[in-house]
Amino acid sequence: MQHDRRRERENDHPRAQGAAKGLPEPSERPTAEARPGQEQASGAGVSRRRLLGSAGAAGAAGLVLGGAGGAAVHAATASEPGTALSTVGSSRVPFHGRHQAGILQPMQARGHLVAFDLVPGAGRREAAALLRRWSAVAERLMAGRPVGGGDTGVALDAGPSSLTVTFGFGASFFGRTGLTGRRPVELEPLPAFSADRLDARRSNGDLWVQIGADDALVAFHALRAVQKEAAGAAKVRWQMNGFNRAPGATAQPMTTRNLMGQVDGTGNPKPSEPDFDARVFVPAGGGRGGGGSGAQAWMAGGSYAVVRRIRMLLDDWEKLSLAKQEQVIGRRKADGAPLTGGTETTEPDLEKAGADGRPVIAADAHSRISAPEQNGGAAMLRRPFSYHDGIGPDGEPDAGLIFVAWQADPRRGFVPVQRKLDRGDALSPFIRHEASGLYAVPGGPAEGEYVGQRLLES
Repeated sequence: MQHDRRRERENDHPRAQGAAKGLPEPSERPTAEARPGQEQASGAGVSRRRLLGSAGAAGAAGLVLGGAGGAAVHAATASEPGTALSTVGSSRVPFHGRHQAGILQPMQARGHLVAFDLVPGAGRREAAALLRRWSAVAERLMAGRPVGGGDTGVALDAGPSSLTVTFGFGASFFGRTGLTGRRPVELEPLPAFSADRLDARRSNGDLWVQIGADDALVAFHALRAVQKEAAGAAKVRWQMNGFNRAPGATAQPMTTRNLMGQVDGTGNPKPSEPDFDARVFVPAGGGRGGGGSGAQAWMAGGSYAVVRRIRMLLDDWEKLSLAKQEQVIGRRKADGAPLTGGTETTEPDLEKAGADGRPVIAADAHSRISAPEQNGGAAMLRRPFSYHDGIGPDGEPDAGLIFVAWQADPRRGFVPVQRKLDRGDALSPFIRHEASGLYAVPGGPAEGEYVGQRLLES
């Protein structure tokens, strides 16, 4: 959960870097859309776009690089008087671009992760039609527009609220669509780990969808639209619902906390770092899986998502003293600073010893074992959600982390780090890996394209 690296606060992540490396260049970003009054929600007489007022900017649709958004976001506006939305409601993430949305954006307040399996008899043609429908729906919803005659109206009063919808393919998708020869080697199944307690019913899947938004109703609205469009082509295999701290809940942007109360995400690679793209995104040639032949060029600009449902044994964790919790992690709970001193962004001194001669940061501390310098430089961009599904059959909270990690190659990102954690992480007795999945997430669609078109139509 916490992989240490050179530190920078989250407000130096994409949230405060509108021009961060890997985002679309200005010439690639979507231009202003039709005036809001030209589109009406069927049966409702009003579109979501008509409700997207922005104080002092009526009549113009423009691009802004907001301090609260890591990618280009649209300042949604209206050409007629209306109630102005808050900054949270009006923030918009473009659907088109070099990378799919939902990777570089700051963590959203609400998330839904869903895996689908193609129905019996469905193949490449049906999959292409489904991805075409899904892309059309995602583009409209991310712009704050209703999906058409079947729109439920759940999010009618809200703006886009930084909605993102991200699509990926599981390893099984390629066999079901006759595309086995196009499956990247990076998508080989993850190895087994000794601490795994995986539920096959909540793991893997042909297709994977990640939905995130800063408003719960906007996220649910997108979830229902995606599920409805899948009818007849794919059925839900599993669904997980998560949350994070809401934007503006703290005095200033800061690294989030997980349900153990720990600052979680300090060591994420930053777009400002020269090797960020190489760690997170597949290069133009399609990555190592292409074998130099261009067979996987459809993955250019994409990334691989490792998804793990990690239950936190909170009753056991909360019995530990504060000092013991900090020893397990290797960081102070109050501010995330390493036990060797400084602030959250201070590099931990792994060689420092205490008065007793022992390392201040224990040999099995989570932050030491997971540090990139302890794993051959392995790193990944973690963008998780917390979850709470009530009380489990064991009478303890069924709560924890929906771990989502992005990398150019999971064999060089997630796998080596998890192998090392599996061998002796002090945090292991307090967590349980209960579900797992690995998905190939292609690059963002160009104007006029749907997600996955370069795979399904080449």
